[in-house]
Amino acid sequence: MMMPKVWRVRRDSLSMLDMGAAMDLFFHEICARGKRFFGAMRVIDCKFFVILAAMGWPVLMCHGSVNFKTEILPVLETKCMGCHKAPHEKDGKMVKPKAGLRLDAAWAILKGGESEQAAVVPKDVAKSYAFEVVSLPKDDDMFMPPKGEALTEQEVAKLKLWIEEGADFGGWEGNLEGKPAVAAKVELKVRDHAVLFERLSQGIQPLDAKVVKALNTKVGAQVSPMGTSTPLVRVDFLTGVGACSDENVEALLEIRENITQLDLARTKVTDGALRFVGQMPRLTRLDLRHTGMTDASLEQLAGCKDLVSLNLFGTAVTDAAVPKLVQLKSLQSLYVSDTKVSPDGLAKLREALPDTEVVGALELSAEPKKGGDGDEMRKRKKQQN
Repeated sequence: MMMPKVWRVRRDSLSMLDMGAAMDLFFHEICARGKRFFGAMRVIDCKFFVILAAMGWPVLMCHGSVNFKTEILPVLETKCMGCHKAPHEKDGKMVKPKAGLRLDAAWAILKGGESEQAAVVPKDVAKSYAFEVVSLPKDDDMFMPPKGEALTEQEVAKLKLWIEEGADFGGWEGNLEGKPAVAAKVELKVRDHAVLFERLSQGIQPLDAKVVKALNTKVGAQVSPMGTSTPLVRVDFLTGVGACSDENVEALLEIRENITQLDLARTKVTDGALRFVGQMPRLTRLDLRHTGMTDASLEQLAGCKDLVSLNLFGTAVTDAAVPKLVQLKSLQSLYVSDTKVSPDGLAKLREALPDTEVVGALELSAEPKKGGDGDEMRKRKKQQN
């Protein structure tokens, strides 16, 4: 019998799962394949399950696909929504969802928060921020939840499988408060992106598979096509953020003509990397969250004429970056939350870039808070230790 695809995963994905969680995935996969398996296995030897239980492996009686309402929602309610729900009053103060991320509604989960990364991207675990932060090592500053009971390995495994299956909410909508109207502006934005990608695709060829494989081996870059009909690609270092440095970014110049999205979040890149990023003429999205970026080299991005989204969340940029950022007239979204950009600097950015959504400092309550969201997280870590 051919092994289900769930077993053919990357080593780094499987390492976080104990065997019990892996067995859960195995049984879910069998059920998802339906009659093809059970037609040949009408009776499953009960002794097999007894042996699993005796070895300490939890046995999950599967029912096909993961049920959001009974298997995912309870976890979100007990371990996540305390900090990630609609704005509400507490002790006389208006409390906003941390990092601008709400998990109390289907639309909000798919939209994401201040980081501009959706909590869940159906069928794409690598791009799902919620899975990324709950599967990090517990001593990582970005691990979630930062306090309280963490998700078990089985719960993380179910979340992963649910996302891979398409993130079906089973009719659940959640809290509709604050849900944006399905406006023509949103549809227009989608069409604009399609037109942009079509224009940027002109004059370049798809990447050779050998080149992509070599980059993955050499620098740990994950190169993903933006679609079946475009030679444009997205590059990230999700499986090697700790090893990614300026030299890794320089190696990407080999495919610079094809790169349209570059995710360097939480890597070890410095200002020096922007010298290479600025040579990527078709770059539309750049994620520099939680990197060592400062004001020093932002002018290097002037070469990215079609850059529509720049994420500087959690970096050390200050008001000195404002004169450089206002030169990026193509920007549609600019994220400077948890930085040293002052309210005055934000005002100048919004005035100079009236058509750009400029997201500034997070305000978790009606009163001004000391430090950024990252500072608060680090304080919580110290208190736990």
